Amino acid sequence: MRSLIAPLAALAFVSASVQAVGAQRPADPRVDALFERREAMIPMRDGVKLFTVVLVPKRASAALPVLLSRTPYGTAGWGGTVNIAVAFKELIADGYVFVFQDIRGQHQSEGTFVMNRPPRDRRDPRSIDEATDTWDTIEWLFANVPQAAHKVGMLGISYPGYLVNAAMVEPHPALKAMSPQAPMVDTWMGDDFFHQGAFRQSYGIEWVHGREAKAAGTGPLRITRWDTYDWYRAFPTLDSLAAFTGAARWPTWQRFVEHPAYDAVWRDRAVDRYLTHTTIPTLTVGGFWDQEDGYGPQASFRALAKTDTAGLSRIVIGPWFHGEWYDEAGDSLGAIRFGRNTGDDFRALQARFFRRWLHDRVDGEIPVATVFDAGTNQWRTFDAWPPRAAAVRKLYLREHGTLAFEPGTAASGFTRFTSDPASPVPYRPRPIPSYVEWETWLVRDQRFVDGRPDVLTWQSASLERDLVIAGGVVARLFASTTGTDADWVVKLIDVYPDSGVDRAPMRGYELMIASDILRGRYREGFDVARPIKANAVLPYTVDLHQQAYTVKAGHRLMVQVQSTWFPLYDRNPQTFVPNIFRAKPGDYRAQEHRVHHSASAPSHLELSVLP
Repeated sequence: MRSLIAPLAALAFVSASVQAVGAQRPADPRVDALFERREAMIPMRDGVKLFTVVLVPKRASAALPVLLSRTPYGTAGWGGTVNIAVAFKELIADGYVFVFQDIRGQHQSEGTFVMNRPPRDRRDPRSIDEATDTWDTIEWLFANVPQAAHKVGMLGISYPGYLVNAAMVEPHPALKAMSPQAPMVDTWMGDDFFHQGAFRQSYGIEWVHGREAKAAGTGPLRITRWDTYDWYRAFPTLDSLAAFTGAARWPTWQRFVEHPAYDAVWRDRAVDRYLTHTTIPTLTVGGFWDQEDGYGPQASFRALAKTDTAGLSRIVIGPWFHGEWYDEAGDSLGAIRFGRNTGDDFRALQARFFRRWLHDRVDGEIPVATVFDAGTNQWRTFDAWPPRAAAVRKLYLREHGTLAFEPGTAASGFTRFTSDPASPVPYRPRPIPSYVEWETWLVRDQRFVDGRPDVLTWQSASLERDLVIAGGVVARLFASTTGTDADWVVKLIDVYPDSGVDRAPMRGYELMIASDILRGRYREGFDVARPIKANAVLPYTVDLHQQAYTVKAGHRLMVQVQSTWFPLYDRNPQTFVPNIFRAKPGDYRAQEHRVHHSASAPSHLELSVLP
């Protein structure tokens, strides 16, 4: 987002502890018509000052609850005031004091930015973290903004969603409602930087650059090819990529290199490990096709559900890309049409949630789980997520590329392919410009890889009745490789019929409804990398996470298995090295992989389905 700089705004308050600043201005002039804007540098307990924008409704006749958003993207950018006249229309109508703050080391705030700053050591009274900065901000608001009632809610999407969760680790007593939306929760296990050990290369370069390159003095990112597939492929190793981009000087890249496995450094930053209990009503929000943080909402809700005896935790998962629900209609995603404005649906529900807990106005109970089924284009509600009525059905990879709910009986059998790091499978159709069409790649028609010899495909017969998936999807592969390391990508796909479909673009469409990747070296545990025994048939578990989706009668199920997803994920050398970030060009070699489908090695998917 582009920051807009304007002259100093008039302040309604300035005290010895407040410093007025010239700041980013709201991108939407309607904000100025609705609010009195105030800007301040709020001092934290260690003396660092954080730039903050306070929007007080011009017609406020009494103290109003506070809605606080903290962001690394600038108070006029994502997570700030941008387009709130649309995104917060319902909230604005209810009446709040809105507060937006740059976190430490970002934009106009002082201090040092630390990516996913871990919780502080409470034994040290001088220690700080995101929770203490939130606490100090709230205390300052109560002392300096007379229109601020002593009821505070927090919301934020993506990194700002992580900041909401982080504040719950040590919450201020005035926090009465929290909404972490698409929060980055565990960036090694399934969010931004790694997925089950596989490094998200292009995101780890392009997004981290925006957060840390300026402080590191590495300058602009010079991507010299329109098709980033070609650009990334030109670097034979991660080390050569880091040398060219300057990434070796970024603190987060240094963490990648020094901590490639799931060790204490990553566990200490996994917020769901600290969400052991909450007394604050919480609305967790996510998207089933979130290309950045689809894992986080499911993980944080799961953590809270374990001890939610008071029934304070709720979850909404819609048919969205990352943050689509913020200000978009949400009537479509790529080629998929939903037949309703799911974004409008959500924003009405969000308003009800904050109205209940910050204004004490109850207008209907919000179910524990509200999820959108894009197979039937309807919202479903449950009193638990995953639903208690769901049961596991096994979907077997069979001989001759068939897929069935009955296991095979063959004494032996496998399907083979050769994976070559020099010619990896693209994760979306080429060309792949940086961030162009990034939002919709998870719903792209998978026919673009049909026929590639390094993508294996199994397909079912047409379904005779609807299959209602509601909950987890897990792949359990039995596989072997001629190498000593391998990645396993598994995709569950809804294949539309070739005829009888209303819209021509959807005829035969292959919609990926669940997918993910596992780095084989972590098959026995994520904390330590272990080489794979060459040519040994071994079990691999690939978690494809949760989905609510009806595969309609007449459609087919498809499973694809491959070993590269480039350049989003880095290339596995396929010969074991202790640390892939330090691999040499000669370590990267083509290997033959086999997926086994026999009675003794029955590769299959486990689907949580409703009766």
